[in-house]
Amino acid sequence: MVKKLLNLRPAGIIALFLVVDTLCLGMGMGVPIFCILFGFVVGWYLALRLAPDPGRHGEALPRLLCWAAATAGFTLLELAAIWGRTIPMIFDPTSDFANFGHPFILYDPKASFVGWLVLMIVVSPFLQLLSTVFGADLTSAFRLRRRSSG
Repeated sequence: MVKKLLNLRPAGIIALFLVVDTLCLGMGMGVPIFCILFGFVVGWYLALRLAPDPGRHGEALPRLLCWAAATAGFTLLELAAIWGRTIPMIFDPTSDFANFGHPFILYDPKASFVGWLVLMIVVSPFLQLLSTVFGADLTSAFRLRRRSSG
């Protein structure tokens, strides 16, 4: 199964990623926790695809970072489409932030709302980028250790 996945064409992999990332975002109901966790799987795949030889992982790092940024960018676009339409509420004096349905992470309802939007739109895709890079590095480290011990 893994060999079949590694031999897919890039267009097929991109289409598969777009579908699965959208499903992960939908499963989280707009909160991208599953997209962040999916970043580990994407990192595993990128490590196997971009650096078939684990000893040459350093050469694949620039491409890995570009692909990780592209995946996080797609999630950012999805989150901006979902949560971006609520940004004008910040400037509306009649907005009811207390009953919007977001958690109160700060004391003031409006500050909590702004913090929630920043967390959803900016911080979450960055966490996905970090999980993708970490997953790739972890995969390469395990493969390198297995190669040196075996």
